[in-house]
Amino acid sequence: MSSRHALVFGATGHIGQWLVRELLQQGVTVTAAVRTKDSFQRLAGWLAEHDAGGRPAFVLVDFSRDDLGQDPASNDFASVTEVHNVAGAFAFGMTAADAYSANVTSAERVVRFAAKLPALTRLVHLSGYRVGGQDPANVPWDDSRRAREYKRLGAYEGSKVESDAVVQSVAASLGVPFTMVNPASVIGDSVNGESTQVLGLATSVMDLFRGKLPALPGNDRTFVPVVTADYLASFMALVPTRPEAENASYWVLDDATPPLPDLLRMLGKHLKVRIPWLTIPSGLLKKLPPKLTGADPETLSFLSEDRYPTAPAVALAEAHGLHHPPVGPALRRWADYLVAAELVASGKRVAST
Repeated sequence: MSSRHALVFGATGHIGQWLVRELLQQGVTVTAAVRTKDSFQRLAGWLAEHDAGGRPAFVLVDFSRDDLGQDPASNDFASVTEVHNVAGAFAFGMTAADAYSANVTSAERVVRFAAKLPALTRLVHLSGYRVGGQDPANVPWDDSRRAREYKRLGAYEGSKVESDAVVQSVAASLGVPFTMVNPASVIGDSVNGESTQVLGLATSVMDLFRGKLPALPGNDRTFVPVVTADYLASFMALVPTRPEAENASYWVLDDATPPLPDLLRMLGKHLKVRIPWLTIPSGLLKKLPPKLTGADPETLSFLSEDRYPTAPAVALAEAHGLHHPPVGPALRRWADYLVAAELVASGKRVAST
């Protein structure tokens, strides 16, 4: 058995469940930090259906409390060697206060909790590809900066930018060894496409399927990269074991992701649906009123031509036999899963009326 013991915050979410499964399959002892017993039972059922090869323990946490409602000195945590924080809120339209509480305050509380664990060797924090790499020297933000950045970026992305800096700053001040993982849009499992995430890029895919996408956004340089859920889980499970990953940040995404219009054309052809002939440059799209575009303004900042420093993550992964699965088949399987899930749900609604 592994000497590793992982405490996973956010274990019941889309990324968290794949991470817990990966850790269990590697023989790691896992404790899932969850909000309710019911959510843990759903996780346990999902793991049993997905050949996890084991069952995690669980503890109930309360993110509204400074101590998370748990005593880090208790026996439940005596052997914890790594903490994975994949908790938080991925949602658009949040108030600034709600976003700050869900993504900044909660993250800081996890770091402070981790600092009190006697056997801890690594904290792994899930950040994001567009928000990673913040300067911890800028912490704390004052109210005026927070208000300005949250308004400029949107509450979700603004809170993720701030939390990236806060986690690094607090971890360094408390002597907590950390690794920041900055993933792209997380799509489904590379084998069968399974995903429970329906925001972000998934919204565009489903609008395309429903015939509600009036035009293709961006141009041949618009890069909205993806990473499969299972690859990300494997990468996150790897980094606590690597000394070179201590106090480092990694951008985890597939550079082979097609430009956004090409990606949507590929999926439209695969799904055999009408593909819009019109493309709208990102700059113009951002100036149009939401009533006309049908897009949440917070999502438009992701329509970018930026590229990201992926080489260190790729080198680390490939040195340990971890390679991105072919992105085209993974995207098609993901789209198939999203469509099938909607059709099943629609059938249930019809049957119940």
